[in-house]
Amino acid sequence: MVFLVFFAGSCVAPPYLEFLLMQHVPTVLAAFLLGYLSSRFAISRLSFSSIIVFLGLHTLGARYLYSYVPYDVWSEQLLGVNITELFGFQRNHYDRLVHFSYGLLLAVPIQEFERRHLGLSLALSSVLAVECIIATSATYEVIEWLVAVVFTPTWADQFLGQQGDIFDAQKDMALATAGAILSIGVLAAARR
Repeated sequence: MVFLVFFAGSCVAPPYLEFLLMQHVPTVLAAFLLGYLSSRFAISRLSFSSIIVFLGLHTLGARYLYSYVPYDVWSEQLLGVNITELFGFQRNHYDRLVHFSYGLLLAVPIQEFERRHLGLSLALSSVLAVECIIATSATYEVIEWLVAVVFTPTWADQFLGQQGDIFDAQKDMALATAGAILSIGVLAAARR
């Protein structure tokens, strides 16, 4: 319910209305998929919460476009610190945070599904969860590029969030992989 209210709020007076539908379609599809799967398969609270947190991060990025999420304004208001100045960033890194969070937050639900419903061992489900993050991250980058080139060629740079970085897609995939390895590694260490 909290996510649905947050999602609805993200649609109120969006700063980039022309991109809102394209950005929100994956979120709506993922929310429907989560509702369908969670009614058919048992899912832990940790996994469900991780998925909802990721969808919330994506929803925020969709509202402002990933390149323009005003985290500096928020951090200055809340903490009195400008994150970009503090770390010497040359770009808005919200996009990178969400890609890292993709691996960090979704690898464990994938591993849980593989163990509970496919009967895979802990080791195999761990490896396959990381591989699933890598594969879906790469697939998303290719689809995102195709959508931008086919449907919005004049807006492609804004839609893709590259911000002048020709290796943006590769860095995004690497961050998703690092997030997945970190979460699976922490889970493995906690089990020991």
